[in-house]
Amino acid sequence: MWRDSWLQYAVLLHGMQYGTIQNMKRPLKKPAMQKVTVMLPRDLVEKAKRVSGLGLTPIIRQGLETVVAAEAFEGLRRLRGKERFSISLEELRRD
Repeated sequence: MWRDSWLQYAVLLHGMQYGTIQNMKRPLKKPAMQKVTVMLPRDLVEKAKRVSGLGLTPIIRQGLETVVAAEAFEGLRRLRGKERFSISLEELRRD
């Protein structure tokens, strides 16, 4: 469960880093799209559609975002314990 929240956080960070999530006062730019053709195992596609309740395009988009988020999460993991904060963990928990 915590991994899902970290992946969502990493996706958010990635979106801010690459400009897909901007200041909410400005309208978001529609990202450039690329049409692709892929060969996928039929049973995998059907299982993913059944489990997620989504169509093929959102499933593939979510999968690609997860791959990117995993890399961002790995970068965060590498930083673990290397950053110093001006506030203690206990103060953060009280906030």
